[in-house]
Amino acid sequence: MPRDAGGGGGGGRPYARLNVLGGPLESCSERPATGFFRNGCCDTSAEDLGSHTVCVVLTAEFLAYSRRMGNDLSTPMPEFGFPGLRQGDRWCLCAPRWQEAFRDGMAPRVVLEATHAAALEYCSLADLKRHAVESR
Repeated sequence: MPRDAGGGGGGGRPYARLNVLGGPLESCSERPATGFFRNGCCDTSAEDLGSHTVCVVLTAEFLAYSRRMGNDLSTPMPEFGFPGLRQGDRWCLCAPRWQEAFRDGMAPRVVLEATHAAALEYCSLADLKRHAVESR
């Protein structure tokens, strides 16, 4: 994975901001604020062990699946500044979780232009494209 001109992903610096199509990484969502850095983008760095790189449009089915799998994204947790997510929200999902959901037939739709190229370490571009939705 190419790293930024500042010398790489170490020290909290993000990797190069490229999407899976090779273009500039677009914003995923600022409301709710998403991404490993909570800057609205699915940027990543060496510190992002979960690879929060796939910009998805959440469905009720995926939210229920995620809860069953032990990651409740629906319940607000105000003590952590987390509003809880609902159907239609965009969110930077961990690439391994998207791949797991894909395997189980529960993968949410993907915004390719806002999905970081690092997601390709876990997901195939062909699979992501089959689940693609239009960018805004």
